[in-house]
Amino acid sequence: MKQQQIASTKALIDFIATAPTAFHAVEEIASQLSAAGFTPLSEAHYAELQPGGCYYLTRNGSSIIAFRMPDSDPLGLLIVASHSDSPTFKLKYNAEVNGAGGTLKLNTERYGGTILSSWFDRPLSIAGRAVVRSNDGISTKTVTLDRDLAIIPNVAIHQNRSVNDGYKYNPACDTFPLIGEAASAGKLQEAVAANADCATEDLLGSDLYLYNRTPGTIFGLNDEFFACPRIDNLQCAFASLQAFLSAKPSRHIQMLAVFDNEETGSTSRQGAASTFLTDTVDRIGEALGLNAAAIHRWLPSSMMVSADNGHAIHPCHPELSDPQNAPRMNQGVVIKYNANQKYTTDALSAALFRQICENAGVPTQVFANRSDMMGGSTLGNISNTKLALNTVDIGLAQLAMHSCYETGGTSDTLSMIRALEAFYAITIESVSDGNYKIS
Repeated sequence: MKQQQIASTKALIDFIATAPTAFHAVEEIASQLSAAGFTPLSEAHYAELQPGGCYYLTRNGSSIIAFRMPDSDPLGLLIVASHSDSPTFKLKYNAEVNGAGGTLKLNTERYGGTILSSWFDRPLSIAGRAVVRSNDGISTKTVTLDRDLAIIPNVAIHQNRSVNDGYKYNPACDTFPLIGEAASAGKLQEAVAANADCATEDLLGSDLYLYNRTPGTIFGLNDEFFACPRIDNLQCAFASLQAFLSAKPSRHIQMLAVFDNEETGSTSRQGAASTFLTDTVDRIGEALGLNAAAIHRWLPSSMMVSADNGHAIHPCHPELSDPQNAPRMNQGVVIKYNANQKYTTDALSAALFRQICENAGVPTQVFANRSDMMGGSTLGNISNTKLALNTVDIGLAQLAMHSCYETGGTSDTLSMIRALEAFYAITIESVSDGNYKIS
């Protein structure tokens, strides 16, 4: 078992290394789906869907939905949703700025709720997508300047004696990375164009982000833990992809949804608050010759798992966790609760999911915020405003969430894969409101 856990963790670390941005994560997921025989679709074109067929489509190159059709009329939907983005810094349009001492730095702005201090004095690089001129219009390409390229230097303690007493960073100046000497002005644009395989004058635009170059690693006296960039939320995206790829066809339409922009509220055309999921469900119904009323009859016999990591109890600060609902790393899948619907888990959806995990031999634990602390929200409650179905919010316990280098448990990725494999294998049928047959 330990070897399988370590192998899953190493595979996760390798996956994260391919995905410095949401664009790269979706590109890698699409590549694995294609290799498994899934057919790519375009939102711009009608598609005929075959019984037992496997398909996927992307939006903005940073969100992806894949689905597997049953061999007969669908009973409902089984959906696992996660997100492709992580907190970082985005380069502004005119990013190059002359710094003091003949240096060149980059003008950035925060993307999501990153822990600023974690980004200092680390080797960083730049990745994202480029928009380039083509023969008959424009096209987009992922770009990765895959080398140690920049660093955000701390101020020396001799010049900032209060740095260890709590320092308020100013993102308008403190987090501008050093990228070269002033004489290097213009070189970044040239490097991006070269990576996109186009002339500099054909580079029409870009969405570029900083990413941490430090490789992931397994550590601990018994290899209990691992540390890696972007565990939140590529760990759940990876685990859900592996479970989805290994799933066998069932009476339900099995779906994998990986959305962008969760870290900034999901309110984009490719986020969980967009119409991407509902549009996809509608087009499936259209291909089957169903009207909206018929599609809506799927929903009572459907379920969504919203997979996004949760906070492990901190080894040095247990007082920050709710004493009765504080998950631990390496203790299984976390079911997340919040009275104010930051998480959409309720007694019914939790019972359904817990039974699935019990049948699969996967342990579960519970997370709730301390009652005097606000927590973050995630995909489940947002998606439910667009597509109303039983939803449970789950995740894996980790430390240092939103740091640029986070920590998790080496047994947990495999636990999540097995839980989601079992989820995709269930048959759930609504008898009446609140009553279900499960097999």
